[in-house]
Amino acid sequence: MEPHRISRRGFLLAGAAAAGANARAMPAPKPVVSVVRIKNDKVAMAVEEAIDLLGGIRDVTRGKDTVMLKPNLVSSQATCTTKPEVVRTIAQLMQRAGKQVSIGEGSAAAPNFNVFGTQVCRTRKREILDPMQRYVFDQLGYTELARTLRVPLVNLHSGDMVEIALPGAFVFDKLTIHKSLAEVDLLCSVPMMKTHTLATVTLGMKNLIGAYPGTVYQAVRGHVHDMTSEVEPSGTAAAIVDMVRANKLGLVVVDASMAMEGDGPSMGPLVKMDLIVAGTNPLAADIVAASLMGFEAREVPTFAWANKAGMRPASLDEIEVRGETVERARRPFAKPQLYAWKSIRGNWGSKEI
Repeated sequence: MEPHRISRRGFLLAGAAAAGANARAMPAPKPVVSVVRIKNDKVAMAVEEAIDLLGGIRDVTRGKDTVMLKPNLVSSQATCTTKPEVVRTIAQLMQRAGKQVSIGEGSAAAPNFNVFGTQVCRTRKREILDPMQRYVFDQLGYTELARTLRVPLVNLHSGDMVEIALPGAFVFDKLTIHKSLAEVDLLCSVPMMKTHTLATVTLGMKNLIGAYPGTVYQAVRGHVHDMTSEVEPSGTAAAIVDMVRANKLGLVVVDASMAMEGDGPSMGPLVKMDLIVAGTNPLAADIVAASLMGFEAREVPTFAWANKAGMRPASLDEIEVRGETVERARRPFAKPQLYAWKSIRGNWGSKEI
């Protein structure tokens, strides 16, 4: 298999109007993140405005013909997953711009597949994962959404896979991902705004844990957490950054219509935030979204590991925010009880089926 490599380019503006003047490197422009309030429950209108504030869908997707939308469908529970209306609106914007769109996900768990009462199990079995993913898509309305949009619905757990080389990776120097992820021109992460008892928050970058195929890394990503916990205690952050680097993540649209605080990603109380957050720089979008939740960038381990990988920005003051101001839209969340993966491994996802 041919490894897919991602290169990064900085921006250099060479000046010198006068002869003999030296070319000077100018600072790169700040990444732009939009924050839009949802008014009168008109989610689609807010999503469109958030994209417009980034320059519009044609600018955001310039040079990209194929796009995969990756919602956060961690389980079949609608209260902790991305709302279909947000994904529908982005897909329709993409289609009107002439893009080929698909929707992909590899859900973590569902009742009677790898969840039995209070016991959550890990598995690599395709005969479990395939019907589980169909069930999640069906229950959350994504099967019908894909049918009406006439777009492919991709189960990221199984099927044709490719191996991606990751020089300088933190956990996996090679990653196996679904072939469709490697072939798409642009990956758009569409998470629900939530807290997380391992990762602190789960936003655009954390959403890519769902790109680790269960047939390789186990559903509930037990193998991912085990390996990552040898690098850093959360068992998530370093692996998230590895997966971000393995993909063409170039747009994040955070569904903060209804968010989750406290002990997320599935057990916390809901908060009606009525916001959409969008950005083409995944780290910048996540830093803004986390700040809206009341978290400093330094509190989120994923951000620190992203900075270690050379990703920028590092703080909120390095970002241009358009639309609502962070100060006006911020609503401090109840924070999760944080756990190191090794401290809970024996009680959650330890049994393999």
